[in-house]
Amino acid sequence: MSNTKGINTICTHVGELKDNEYKGAVSPLYMSTSYAFEDVETKRYPRYFNTPNQVGLAKKMAALEHGEASLIFGSGMAAVSTSLMAFLKSGDHVVFQDSLYGGTSNLATEEFEKFGIEYSFAKDAKADSLKAEIKQNTKVIYIETPSNPLLKITDLEAVAKVAREHDLVSMIDNTFASPVNQNPIDFGIDVVIHSATKYMGGHSDILAGTVISSEENIERIFHMAKNFGGSLSDYTVWLLERSIKTMGIRVKAQNENAMKLAEFLSSHEQVANVYYPGLKQHPDHELAKRQMKGFGGMLSFELAENIDASAFMKALELIKPSMSLAGVESTILLPSQTSHGLLSEEDRRKQGIKDNLLRFSVGIEETEDLIADLSQAIEKTKK
Repeated sequence: MSNTKGINTICTHVGELKDNEYKGAVSPLYMSTSYAFEDVETKRYPRYFNTPNQVGLAKKMAALEHGEASLIFGSGMAAVSTSLMAFLKSGDHVVFQDSLYGGTSNLATEEFEKFGIEYSFAKDAKADSLKAEIKQNTKVIYIETPSNPLLKITDLEAVAKVAREHDLVSMIDNTFASPVNQNPIDFGIDVVIHSATKYMGGHSDILAGTVISSEENIERIFHMAKNFGGSLSDYTVWLLERSIKTMGIRVKAQNENAMKLAEFLSSHEQVANVYYPGLKQHPDHELAKRQMKGFGGMLSFELAENIDASAFMKALELIKPSMSLAGVESTILLPSQTSHGLLSEEDRRKQGIKDNLLRFSVGIEETEDLIADLSQAIEKTKK
């Protein structure tokens, strides 16, 4: 099926497996971990990413991100680490933007030295700052937009241009945007990575990751992946394929809710700052308008100094304090204690992540109910 189909059509139909005997509307589940190896065109094995359900879902992922091929992993970090290691070796160098998911930053700071891999963090998320960190041995530029947790926007076309000019591989974590809101390959980015746990899964019950790129790049990543062993069980692959069918409508509802909530919070006297690219006052608003189809379901905010952020979270009745994000239910957390808790206090401060910063993953509930919950929690905890 052509990649030019609409997002909801791709979510529903691309990669679906046909049950020729019973004509079921849902893809059948192939639970086998053992397949024939003689007189067959493809020798199938779960760790080789080529079971029927893995192959079908990979086609859907590739179509969603306008890529040629894809791999499905056991987690987002498995996709991140395997993709990076496929293009880096001892003596190589990678440039990261300053604001990243804490697990990715920790991968570099905790592990890369063991492999003789050098890395640099740019002073911000701008293409010129990334370019300034390029060395003779640089092989990869790695970005994330919108960024976690401050929703900074990186110029995809500008970064892709820098990468091409220096013969580098450009990679992006596109989790916060989802394929519904942003397709980086259209702007020249080489490798797109997702924590499929988030918007693709969408129901807070699946752990998975994916990487999408050209056939050539995916083949290179595959050779690393089969040795690292980060493949996903077919039952979870089947559940993820089911969940993606509703991703388009879920994310669009979350976009609408997040915009209304960002406007509400930004006008509230007890809220110090709101970070959401859909707001006109966001420094990257115009850039977000150019490269995003929607502004996403994620926002962050800082309460006034007279409100304790932890007490505020405990006072919420509908919105759940929770470690993850992007489910149909609204969740909230303190990045300093969770997603970026592995970073030092100094590193968090450099990135602008204050101890009272709250990251809000907006769900599909009625906006009025979410506003009421935020309002009552503020009233209960303000001093």
